[in-house]
Amino acid sequence: MSENTVVVYTDGACSGNPGPGGWGALLQYKGQVKELCGGELETTNNRMEMTAAIEAIRALKRRSVVELHTDSNYLKDGITKWLDGWKRNGWKTAARQPVKNQDLWLALDEAVSRHEIHWKWVRGHAGDPGNERADKLANKGMEEFKKRARAGAK
Repeated sequence: MSENTVVVYTDGACSGNPGPGGWGALLQYKGQVKELCGGELETTNNRMEMTAAIEAIRALKRRSVVELHTDSNYLKDGITKWLDGWKRNGWKTAARQPVKNQDLWLALDEAVSRHEIHWKWVRGHAGDPGNERADKLANKGMEEFKKRARAGAK
């Protein structure tokens, strides 16, 4: 990758699956760092993994070359291996079932269309500093929603 590449690490977290969840993204470009996070009250880990990537890519202000690191095989394989087939098959899987999270796959497909994305898988919780930071951001994003869920449960 060149010095003009935006390096991105994304992660999702969920307390229960489904349950309150969070997403986090770390963007690095020429010594600049941007951190993003958020969450939802009732979601899944896969949805948070996808949301992290969508929000990271949407944060880019101009067409960019991006090296996006994720510890989610679902996200990486979905965008690099399965998406074109799903679109050809009318959003059905190979087993002719509706594709889960179609709304987010559509949003991700639209977001990546403006950029050159190089998808990289990284083992989660294995000491990679970017992945560890994205994990902390995802958990930070989830905290408010865990509090809301606990308050609603009382």
